[in-house]
Amino acid sequence: MAVDPWTGRTASALQKALRLSNELFAEQLGIGVRTVASWHQKPDLKPKSEMQQLLDTAYERASATVRARFAELLGQTPVVPPDAEADDEARAAAELRLSADPHIGAALEWLDSHAGWEPGTSRRKVAAKVANVDVRGLRDRGARRGQISQAQVTRALLDYYGRGENGYGTYSAKFGDQDAATTVLTRGEWLDLAAPLLARSDGLTLDPAPFEAPAALDDRALDAAVQRLAETLELGTRLVNMPLYRLRTTGVVNSAVSGTVGIAPFVHYALTMDLLEGELLDALTNGGAGRLPLREYYLPHLEAVTQLDGRLCAGGVLALCAIARPPGLHGDADYLILVQQRSGNVVNANRQLAVIPKGFHQPAADVRADTRLGGTLLREMEEELFGRDDVDNTLGDQRAADPMHPSRLSEPMRWLLERPLGERLRMECTGFGLNLVSGNYEFPSLIVIEDEEFWLRFGGQIEANWEASNLRRYSTLDTDLLSDLLADVAWSNEGLFAVLQGFRRLADLGGHRVNLPAVEWELT
Repeated sequence: MAVDPWTGRTASALQKALRLSNELFAEQLGIGVRTVASWHQKPDLKPKSEMQQLLDTAYERASATVRARFAELLGQTPVVPPDAEADDEARAAAELRLSADPHIGAALEWLDSHAGWEPGTSRRKVAAKVANVDVRGLRDRGARRGQISQAQVTRALLDYYGRGENGYGTYSAKFGDQDAATTVLTRGEWLDLAAPLLARSDGLTLDPAPFEAPAALDDRALDAAVQRLAETLELGTRLVNMPLYRLRTTGVVNSAVSGTVGIAPFVHYALTMDLLEGELLDALTNGGAGRLPLREYYLPHLEAVTQLDGRLCAGGVLALCAIARPPGLHGDADYLILVQQRSGNVVNANRQLAVIPKGFHQPAADVRADTRLGGTLLREMEEELFGRDDVDNTLGDQRAADPMHPSRLSEPMRWLLERPLGERLRMECTGFGLNLVSGNYEFPSLIVIEDEEFWLRFGGQIEANWEASNLRRYSTLDTDLLSDLLADVAWSNEGLFAVLQGFRRLADLGGHRVNLPAVEWELT
């Protein structure tokens, strides 16, 4: 099969068929990692002639199994080699990546340690699993999972955990004649914070004490972790072992965020708590929640959810983004609201609606200074809205001493930060909660770009990155469409939490620019 010409889409398909990370694919071709990343971000891009030749060579050198996978990814009928050859090549390809990818290597090392296995045991177990992974079956499973709504997940978890006690409850809200419930466990004093970020009220601090994880996982947890790594290899999912902040203690008082965070490796989260959502979705696709052995092991009851320092509690910061626009073809002066549908290649909120920006709370370079929520939000804006791929640690190692130094900022971000925070750019935390889906902490926030000159200067440069499959826009004067948006069944739980809390705060700030649905929250 010849590809003429190669595009970003077909080049990315070849990379996926080869089961190579961005770094390893770039190394094989002899090009830069950013070039490979650009193919994912711009599928219609046609590489230059010399790049076309490199891709031709890579395809011609590929095995029959790889070519069959490549054809299948492009929706064509693959020529499948004999089963024995396919199994041998699958094992060889798995061993190659397991040995060459440092992030997968870190996951294997972590797994050996927490299983009490001899070094190398997890590599052999994962390689054996790879040979038996049914890629089509995984895609079918992904489609089935995508049919489970946020409301179904919420009902299942409310049935599993029951009602909150001692001031805790799950967040729900009413707007117009409709209502919405979420899986976010919260308290009344954790809501409507209006806490300015990158200020004294942005007060998480670092506790460097090591996390004492369980010495050994049980057999169910180990088997699920091995299966997760095998599926990661087969599907080409990005697994980058960067440090995450894990919440140890929290206190939200007087409209301020406080508490302590420690550090945990991303592979710990990916191979443990992140497995809970998939287990639940699979159970629901089979007609009901039934038994959930991983949930029984990691988060068996609400007490386990709220005892933060006894478990891994990773999480993130996500923000409703509102950009002031002057009167124009769209109508009167308003704010533009941006909403993303998440890509199928992300770990969190896969294929669901979410606000943008959204990201894990993690350090970029300085583990102590980067604990502030506002710093994470600024980085996520650079990555997800302003096109900075050198901040995104999923595309390569972080080598810059300060990736958010003023000299490295994008033009839109530099313009926003030329004035003190609050003049052109307002950032506030609107609440806090613990998501029952995976036990994650969630800090919903609001970003408001107040100066309408920003839209005139930079509106055409705003573009979602690879983490989103599409970007939606809404006017804050269009009440009917906004009500429909809140009622959309495709929301992630944390996304719905953030947009509802964001609407409440923006209604107070927006003046004549807004005509938002009135949102009233309650705890269940």
